[in-house]
Amino acid sequence: MRRRLGGAVVILVLAVLFFLPWWTLFASGADWPFPVFLAGTVVFAAWLVAFPFLMAAGHGHRRADRAARVADSSLGVIWVLFTWSVLGGLVHLVLMGLGVGGAERARAIAVAVAAISAGLLAWGHHEAMRVPRVKRLDVHVPRLGAGLDGTHVVVLADTHYGPIDRAGWSARVAEAVNALDADVVVHAGDIADGTPAQRREQSAPLGTIRSRLAKVYVTGNHEYFGEAQGWLDRMAELGWEPLHNTHVVVERGGDSLVLAGVDDVTAESSGLAGHRTNLAGALAGADPDRPVLLVAHQPKYVRQAAAAGIDLQVSGHTHGGQIWPFNFLVRIDQPVVHGLSRHGERTQLYTSRGTGFWGPPFRVFAPSEITLLTLRAGGEPATAERTGDTTADGTASTDRTARADSADSANVDDS
Repeated sequence: MRRRLGGAVVILVLAVLFFLPWWTLFASGADWPFPVFLAGTVVFAAWLVAFPFLMAAGHGHRRADRAARVADSSLGVIWVLFTWSVLGGLVHLVLMGLGVGGAERARAIAVAVAAISAGLLAWGHHEAMRVPRVKRLDVHVPRLGAGLDGTHVVVLADTHYGPIDRAGWSARVAEAVNALDADVVVHAGDIADGTPAQRREQSAPLGTIRSRLAKVYVTGNHEYFGEAQGWLDRMAELGWEPLHNTHVVVERGGDSLVLAGVDDVTAESSGLAGHRTNLAGALAGADPDRPVLLVAHQPKYVRQAAAAGIDLQVSGHTHGGQIWPFNFLVRIDQPVVHGLSRHGERTQLYTSRGTGFWGPPFRVFAPSEITLLTLRAGGEPATAERTGDTTADGTASTDRTARADSADSANVDDS
């Protein structure tokens, strides 16, 4: 019964996703010539019928990369069309209330929806496939010793090596990271969609990344769709330290910092032996007087981190929403979509928008990032976030965003 209900919900969602764009573009009173209406109807009907089969072939038992590429791209296209069809429909209703137009009004809205969607998809594909800009941010850690002041922590997350071969992109990301001359490099999980064997060439450039003190990695939820233990082994092979509910200590100038990591919150439900989220285990043996940087894939783990008095948690998972307005849906599951936020008395959380993309090869109003966190000793956490986004050619731009005013980042969370 539950399976039938789930299937019915999926069918209903797909019907709405495809129906509204079809209606807006071809059947909302635009009075297109019949051949145009017929062609549009046939295309949408065929698309709707083919879509679930492509998804099953690409992401089911077969995991056919070619089918996954088509299915994922289709998902991104229909989501953007659906979003702007909703907005177009609202404009349509307003104009109807004002007594404006008829067929001409409907045609203008249809053309506008198609043009805006096409433009956003072209731009979004470029944003998804480019080497991310570098986002620079100072983070004040009151318990950090003076010897570690100025420590550079580079954050990667959600590389999602997958059906689209991005080995070249991966190599350019590694070059960009090495140019930052990091003390610590963190990969916050969701390294790939697929097994280490499938994504071996794409992940290989991670082995060229350099750091002075440590390179650490934790699993994300997508590792548990495939071979999580295999990815831990693969990252160790590439010279990274997998933080499988454990920690390492880095030292500089006579001061030390605990780098701890936990498995993703989905690990235990995966049934994989030895995998679960265990913060107590990750901190076992660590000096409680030393500051702790915790790597946990999902931002919502900050509740446990704050309860344990963690100084700074670094996460990914959200992709910043990836394709607007999905960021609003992300907030249903996560406390923060992106940026720096404060939780409880001590704990700060940095949530990366992610370095790559999942599924649809588009990023719309949610740019990817390579993050450079500069840890500052003493003081209080700042009330404003200063970011410097550096383009591939080295040109830097700086903006200032008040965390308390951000739609995607809460300044204080006492939960």
